[in-house]
Amino acid sequence: MRIEHIAMYVNDLEKAKKFFEKYFDAKSNELYHNKNTNFKSYFLTFDDGARLEIMNKPEMNDSEKNLVQTGFIHIAFSVGSKEKVDELTMELKKDGYNVISGPRTTGDGYYESCIVGIEGNQIEITI
Repeated sequence: MRIEHIAMYVNDLEKAKKFFEKYFDAKSNELYHNKNTNFKSYFLTFDDGARLEIMNKPEMNDSEKNLVQTGFIHIAFSVGSKEKVDELTMELKKDGYNVISGPRTTGDGYYESCIVGIEGNQIEITI
């Protein structure tokens, strides 16, 4: 068994798509648009085959995101090396994203950083 994909609603579909394409080398399919419900989505595929569906619908509830809460809290991306973790973290910081931890080696041995990415969603960058 494997996770087929993860999905997240976003306010700005195009901006979210560009974020994942720029920083995480995502490849997007063509926009899906259900004209009856005005639902729109892209499937973003990453090098290892993992997929993220980003979606938008007019009646979404955009509640405040807290850094520590129940439920799904972050998406983690493996970039292959400490150097790449450092480089991507610094690039995201330079581009105005908030680095909330790291880069560092955690108590359980992971080398990682965590940023607040597109629309307040946490993203972990690891080896």
